[in-house]
Amino acid sequence: MSVVLNIQRSITGQPWHWRGLAGDSRGGLVPDDLVTQLLLARGVAREDLDMHKAPSIRAFMPDPSIFRDMDKAAERLADAVEKREQVAIFGDYDVDGATSAALLILLLRDLGLEARPYIPDRLMEGYGPSGEALVRLKGEGASLIVTVDCGAQAFEALEMARDAGAEVIVVDHHKCTTELPVALALVNPNRLDEDEGAAHGHLAAVGVAWLLGAALVRVLRARGWFASRPEPKLLDLLDIVALGTVADVAALRGLNRAFVAQGLKVMAQRRNIGLNALIEASRLTRAPTCTDLGFALGPRINAGGRVGRSDLGVRLLTTRDPQEAREIAEELNLLNEERRAIEASVQAEAEEISLLKANHSVAVIASKGWHAGVIGIVAGRLKEKLGRPAIVIALDEDGIGKGSGRSIPGVDLGAAVLAAKDAGLLKAGGGHAMACGVTIEADKLDAFAEFLEERLSERVTQAMGERALLLDAVVAPGGVCPDLVNAMEAGGPYGMGWPAPRVAAGPVTVIKADVVGSGGHVRLIVAGPDGRSIKAVAFRQADTELGQALLSAPRHRKLWLAGRARIDDWGSRPAAELHVEDAAWAD
Repeated sequence: MSVVLNIQRSITGQPWHWRGLAGDSRGGLVPDDLVTQLLLARGVAREDLDMHKAPSIRAFMPDPSIFRDMDKAAERLADAVEKREQVAIFGDYDVDGATSAALLILLLRDLGLEARPYIPDRLMEGYGPSGEALVRLKGEGASLIVTVDCGAQAFEALEMARDAGAEVIVVDHHKCTTELPVALALVNPNRLDEDEGAAHGHLAAVGVAWLLGAALVRVLRARGWFASRPEPKLLDLLDIVALGTVADVAALRGLNRAFVAQGLKVMAQRRNIGLNALIEASRLTRAPTCTDLGFALGPRINAGGRVGRSDLGVRLLTTRDPQEAREIAEELNLLNEERRAIEASVQAEAEEISLLKANHSVAVIASKGWHAGVIGIVAGRLKEKLGRPAIVIALDEDGIGKGSGRSIPGVDLGAAVLAAKDAGLLKAGGGHAMACGVTIEADKLDAFAEFLEERLSERVTQAMGERALLLDAVVAPGGVCPDLVNAMEAGGPYGMGWPAPRVAAGPVTVIKADVVGSGGHVRLIVAGPDGRSIKAVAFRQADTELGQALLSAPRHRKLWLAGRARIDDWGSRPAAELHVEDAAWAD
């Protein structure tokens, strides 16, 4: 990759490279040219540009039958619909689990079957299906149980369910081992024996559930079920699919791009009563964006499972009552505020402990008294600050730890956790490349950390050595404007695996810099050689080397700023600002 602006080492210590074929936008690129370059830089073949400029379900959707057990699962669900059986949907307590469960409940409701949701309590029951819960659902009349966003590693629980005569369909996306748990059907693109379906291993569980829904409708159509009934509109459920996909940080490529692009259009129509109430509770006055799904709507759904009642998300997304929807949305809003306060406390303690483990390739941080509902968020923040994988573990009074981990690109944390489980270091564990969950005994923490160090240190060192800030365009300060932002948005939706465009702006002089907010954000006003000024902000950077450099930048020294150009719509008319991720001296 070629170096941008001859910056070999920025203030954060990394070189600036072009992403793919991107170039200098000061050369007069028109919006269409810019979008083409953005797509090419993200790996789109030139012959596929049109389908990526307007990602549709039709263009990206595979035949659901390519996935192992998909047809078996769809046939069994179709039997349940025809016979009006009692069906229970067992979902995980996070956004992906809530949206997956809600999607199947809404679809089955449209087919005339009212399924029962079951979301385990995070603190009392833990992650995934328990044998006791499955047996209880069977005893209460459920002839078919569908687990969503969990089950791929539930060996004991599914054996208990089988022994009790329960039929279970597993719909999941987490990594599998060679051996699979017993189930009537196990639909998961990350099964090791998948063929064509493996190409869709980046789907969130809600995406897999939607494909199961498509397979179910197809089976019922073939059976003549819709001869006297309207077919459900699967596309109307894409708002829920988009929310679960983005909130679970699934890679936004292939089918996921179509899910999110089309799902945002459905969401803008406010068809789902619960989602509409949540949008209002989030104080959004415009159509939600991909960023809103990840930072406004998703965290509120998650708050129910983290610090409140785990079933609130599913209840919100499936309610028919606008008043109930408003009440649940407001409750989730309050729980999200509580979650933020708890998270800040745990974050501060985790960062202090991490200083003692500065030489570890994977930060394994554990302590008693932490709330297990926020450890995933803290792990993500810690990973960003340290630049390496982090696992945060909350220990209970009995010395059992529940942990959540987040990784960096190029380091498969989920596979390492599965290997640690096989080595007898974990009571339970699983995940995918970028995230994991573990249950561990306190006396095995050191051995677990050493195992990860031995297995991943070389890969982490390599990934960190390959670190570079990738840029899509260089603009004059005045070029950070709404027209640029709108032009770049045409290459979206952006998220994990499909990064939002990053631009370098400059050279600039810092006119004003101060710290705002409890998170330590650095707010800037900078000006270019022509005297035109723009606003910029570096989030949570006040106590970092980057933040200190920006706060103390002398007037006589010029800087290049790199980050994401965003619309600031707080004023009387939209303006653009730069969200700064890095900077480099221009002289």
